[in-house]
Amino acid sequence: MRSATGLNVYFLCLLVLAFLSSCSKDEKNNTDTDNPSNLVVEVTIPIADSGLVLIEASAENAAEYQLFIEPADQPAASNVTGKFEYVFTQPGTYELTVRAYGASGRFIAVTKVAVITDNDPVTVEDGYLTPMQYPGYQLVWNDEFAGNTLNTQFWSHESGAGGWGNNELQHYRSENTSVDGGVLTIEARKESYQGSNYTSSRLITRNKKTFTYGRVDIRALLPKGQGIWPALWTLGNNITSVGWPACGEIDIMEMIGGSGREKTVHGTVHWDNNGHNQTGEGYTLTSGIFADEYHVFTIIWDENSINWYVNDTKFNEVDITPAHMSEFHLPHFFIFNVAVGGNWPGNPNATTTFPQQLKVDYIRVFQKT
Repeated sequence: MRSATGLNVYFLCLLVLAFLSSCSKDEKNNTDTDNPSNLVVEVTIPIADSGLVLIEASAENAAEYQLFIEPADQPAASNVTGKFEYVFTQPGTYELTVRAYGASGRFIAVTKVAVITDNDPVTVEDGYLTPMQYPGYQLVWNDEFAGNTLNTQFWSHESGAGGWGNNELQHYRSENTSVDGGVLTIEARKESYQGSNYTSSRLITRNKKTFTYGRVDIRALLPKGQGIWPALWTLGNNITSVGWPACGEIDIMEMIGGSGREKTVHGTVHWDNNGHNQTGEGYTLTSGIFADEYHVFTIIWDENSINWYVNDTKFNEVDITPAHMSEFHLPHFFIFNVAVGGNWPGNPNATTTFPQQLKVDYIRVFQKT
């Protein structure tokens, strides 16, 4: 007759043997043929600018395929063939992830990138043009962005992150600048770089091309999207010795994207009068947005005032004769940049598509004869 302790040990052994038998059985049933392997994904765009993307996936032992479009956490489509068609309605850079599931329920995944371009791209011929000469003025400097490289006799890059005083999110670098077809392009991208989640470019003419007074015409096509902040502007060339805002700042054009704001640009000045002072006005299109076609952003700056124009329509004037506005009677240099995020526009959100581009056809500076 067994003791109670012996019976407990006996039943415990039976339970352990049953568990081991079950594990062995599960492990035996879950063979390599139940798990997917060797997933290959091909992504093609058969018709340029159409938004249509074809995805073809294949894997060994795959029972089902699922397609995910960043940033959604639910599949956009699923099937057993691995072949998908997806149409994007907005341009941008998208991550496409395909999962291949096996009979075991386990999956493997591959991620690809698709760049969707505008299905109705704006060309440099679209939009407003200004002449190469005006009565009473002479052309003293211009850049028509010929060739395929940036003219370093005119321009330098400023680089780095750190928010640039406005809690901006981008890291500026030269790789986001290109010149082609007579157009300068500054591209803002959603990509990780040295701790930042976005990259862009910032060009300056400091110590290379500086001017006091004149007419400045800049023909440009603006980007769009929540958190996108393009600017064409100037700073006093003495900024390294007197700082900002004592150097003075002239914002020829600023636009903040999102929330219906892409139809309005702003012309502003900043200066020091016992502290930071500023004044400015906005110009709003009667139809469309500034990303629809090229526009010409102009200031006419003389000893008495600065006047702002869009397509030769005046929208702002500032008197600079007061003694406390001496910043605007000294040489200034130009800055072209696209910021991402910041105090004024706010940050990008799910509606913002990347990349976004500021395109400049020309900059021309005229002075009185």
